[in-house]
Amino acid sequence: MNTEFLDALNDLEKEKGIAVSVLLEAIEAALLSAYKRNFGSLQNARVHIDRDTGEFKVYSQRTVIDEVIDPRQEITLGEAREIDPRYDFGDIVENEVTPRNFGRIAAQTAKQVVVQRIREAERNIIYEEFANREGDIITGVIQRVEQKNVFIELGKTEAVLTPSEQMSGEDYRHGTRVKAYIVEVKKTNKAPQIIVSRTHPGLLKRLFELEVPELYEGVVELKAVAREAGYRSKIAVYSRDENVDPVGACVGPKGMRVQSIVNELNGEKIDIIKWNPDPSKFVAASLSPAKVVAVEIWDEEKVARVIVPDYQLSLAIGKEGQNARLAAKLTNWKIDIKSESQMEEIYRQGGYEDDYCQEKDDEEDYLKDDSLQEDYVK
Repeated sequence: MNTEFLDALNDLEKEKGIAVSVLLEAIEAALLSAYKRNFGSLQNARVHIDRDTGEFKVYSQRTVIDEVIDPRQEITLGEAREIDPRYDFGDIVENEVTPRNFGRIAAQTAKQVVVQRIREAERNIIYEEFANREGDIITGVIQRVEQKNVFIELGKTEAVLTPSEQMSGEDYRHGTRVKAYIVEVKKTNKAPQIIVSRTHPGLLKRLFELEVPELYEGVVELKAVAREAGYRSKIAVYSRDENVDPVGACVGPKGMRVQSIVNELNGEKIDIIKWNPDPSKFVAASLSPAKVVAVEIWDEEKVARVIVPDYQLSLAIGKEGQNARLAAKLTNWKIDIKSESQMEEIYRQGGYEDDYCQEKDDEEDYLKDDSLQEDYVK
């Protein structure tokens, strides 16, 4: 080892961000291990690399004691003071024992340590970069598919899209660019494991933030997301500025903004709903595109009974209950949907038919609000 070696370490520090002191300490530890392994030494020893010249030396270490039991590790006070009169009990006496032919082993060991530390540093840099991006969106290129796991290249590393995070019906072909949501970043002995998703509701949120400047700037707020990936989603949006229409901002001119997201999600339908602090209006809006006649609220139980026209019942419930299920997820309310004829029958059996008719009229007037007329379904 020489000054050229130290210069190379300094260059590595600048390029990879690995401190020279850290590398030298690791090399010293590795040289000590190599010395004991190759020369069968049982004595205590220390390896030192000169920080100015790069020269290395091996020193044996013996402790000063009163009575020596193992001369390879211990020395009497008298023998120690023959070397240096300042030694006292408990001190460590060092003698240079650098083998003549240790240079080749040292060079090879140093190279292995440096290469290993460079790899570790690169892995740590990648881990830190992506660990800070959990919950963010990434764009990569599909590299390969192994046992139904899709591996996406992200420059110096790759992410894995597991079967449970894949959208139904999507074809993941080699070389295709794809956007995904970072769910988790795990630190492993090898490269960090980056788990991404195409089904997570967070993907939909991030896509809207990319497409809608008002969302990114905070003028429009995305209050809630409910998603059944590959089929249908609902989002509730709210504007902090009364002059900005939150639904219109997300739809974009001629529907361009929402259409680009629909295309990215391979035709997944998206309902954009104006959020309302009034639970009745919000629940009614969440069942879009169905029209609602009345909503009855039980606050403590978080239960809402929604009344729709007979011809809107199937639309409100949706195919296999999907629309009602998404509305419940979006609002965080349990929603019971009844048709007008069903409610008339319920009230008739209870003898409250006149009360129901008056209540229905009142609810119709209450729900005639432009906030329920601005829903957008793509």
